[in-house]
Amino acid sequence: MRVAVTGAGGLLGATLVPLWRRAGADVVAWSRADLDVTDAAQVREAVASVGASAVVHCAAWTAVDDAETAEAEAMRVNRDGAAAVAEATAAAGATLAHISTDYVFDGRASVPITPGAAPAPLGAYARSKAAGEEAVRAAGGDWLIVRTGWMYGPTGPNFVDAMRRSASRARAVRVVDDQVGAPTSARLVADALWGLLAARARGAWHVAAAGETTWYGVARAVYEDAQADPALVTPCTTAALGRPAPRPAWAVLDCRETERLLGAPMPGWREQLRHYMRHGALDEGLAPVVA
Repeated sequence: MRVAVTGAGGLLGATLVPLWRRAGADVVAWSRADLDVTDAAQVREAVASVGASAVVHCAAWTAVDDAETAEAEAMRVNRDGAAAVAEATAAAGATLAHISTDYVFDGRASVPITPGAAPAPLGAYARSKAAGEEAVRAAGGDWLIVRTGWMYGPTGPNFVDAMRRSASRARAVRVVDDQVGAPTSARLVADALWGLLAARARGAWHVAAAGETTWYGVARAVYEDAQADPALVTPCTTAALGRPAPRPAWAVLDCRETERLLGAPMPGWREQLRHYMRHGALDEGLAPVVA
């Protein structure tokens, strides 16, 4: 299978590309320097030229707080860029796998959010990602939208590594305890996405580690695994931090349909995090979701 990947230098892309190549895929990797997804003509030419059977669209504006004062730019990347990639992929007769986020939901649920739930974005970043999903649907062709959240890995800035650095310095931190989700390894997302493409999945899908916790719970777990004093982590409210962008209070994704299709349960968040803290890299030695 020949696959093209946008945003190949990001948190997911840089994990996915080497992993899939080792699995035998022929992967064309486009970093931001290689492909400007907001340039529709460039995107059409690039997608048409590679002859890929699938395009995985990882490229995105991810600066959540910055988007509050730069919504037009976030829309240009997350909506217009998604439209350009989706239209080019449809024209080439390939399948598009579009990576999206739990932020498209308002966080007012109290049970795991199903893939068919209606988006209700709260802030500028969330609106841009929801608009990107709409653009993918409108482009036609074969597509799947894969939502995840709270992702971490060795190839990009993320909360887990930020807490690891703080723990290594025995630094006291305040962390919100009123947002609920599941920290999810980029390796898990890459594995599950491979399985979804291999199964010719279409439509919306959710991929996240099993279980739930708060960011405070994640930080304490990181400190414990780093052999730092977890008492250095103290809880606070989202409002107390005063961040510009609103965050969904509930970001637990229902992955049962994904599990049924792949024939395997999502691994627990604590197991994945513990392995990452011990070994890092691509979670080598941990059984993959899909062989």
